[in-house]
Amino acid sequence: MTEFVRFIAQALADQPEQVRVEAADSDEGAVITLSVAQDDLGKMIGKQGRTARAMRSLLTAGQRGERPARLEIVAG
Repeated sequence: MTEFVRFIAQALADQPEQVRVEAADSDEGAVITLSVAQDDLGKMIGKQGRTARAMRSLLTAGQRGERPARLEIVAG
C-alpha cells in the first residue's frame, strides 16, 4: 500500500523527490504517513479535501480484507 500512495503522491507533486511514505501499525490498523514538501501540501489535500478524500478512498478500495489503513498527510 505504501508504494501505491507514493506513486500517486509523486505524480501530483511538484517536488516528487521530497515525497516520503511511512507505515506503522496501531491498535486500529495501519497508519500511513505521507510527508511532502510544504509547497505540495495544498496539492495533496486539494480543494475542500477532495484529493485527500480520493486517495483515502482508493486506499480503502485496495485493501481487500486487510486491516484498515488510515492516511495522514503532513508537510515535511
